[in-house]
Amino acid sequence: MGAQWKAKGKELAANARGKLFGRLAKDIMVAARAGADPAGNSKLRLVLEQARKVSMPKDTLERAIKKGAGIGSEAVHFEHVIYEGFAPHQVAVMVECLTDNVKRTAPEMRVLFRKGQLGTSGSVSWDFDHLGMIEAEPAAPGADAEVAAIEAGAQDFEAGEEEGNTLFWTDPGDLDLVSRALPAHGFTVLSAKLGYKAKNPVDPANLSAEQLEEVEAFLAGIDGNDDVQNVFVGLKG
Repeated sequence: MGAQWKAKGKELAANARGKLFGRLAKDIMVAARAGADPAGNSKLRLVLEQARKVSMPKDTLERAIKKGAGIGSEAVHFEHVIYEGFAPHQVAVMVECLTDNVKRTAPEMRVLFRKGQLGTSGSVSWDFDHLGMIEAEPAAPGADAEVAAIEAGAQDFEAGEEEGNTLFWTDPGDLDLVSRALPAHGFTVLSAKLGYKAKNPVDPANLSAEQLEEVEAFLAGIDGNDDVQNVFVGLKG
């Protein structure tokens, strides 16, 4: 959880799946601003691979590319905004948003942070490393995450969100390079993105069950906002 926070439970409900597609569509639109052809746009290629792995409808995917690339009459511009602050009990939080209206998003974030503390730019980011995050699964029995990390050029690795998966950390500039190299070392890439990893995460063991519930409720509220793409939290586990 010291990297990206995810709500507990499997995303099986239709509304959860729709939210996932909505977030991926925004990522595609932003990436497509640098070009609609994934062959010459590594960021777009990575997002499209992730979208296909979760069976995002082809027409939704293609429409997002056109909107982001400004093809046709439905061009959309999203602004990337980071909000920094603390969840209850001084747990550091970085909230990554993609919004078409900052004047709408900013007050919504202020309301959501009422039970925590909304900080200024740089107030929390100093305690996070900006890194590439690649979640991958073994393509065959015996795949060694440590060997794969070394050979593919990753900085580090740890257990992923799902059992059996591995999260590989990279330098931001090496994200695409490592993503391309991992399959040759026995791992199938499930997702690849830039994110934040807390340098000094809080140990949940130092929080009471009630305090931990308050943190989870706060994070769920933040994650439920339509403009929020990712929530990075300074919490171990």
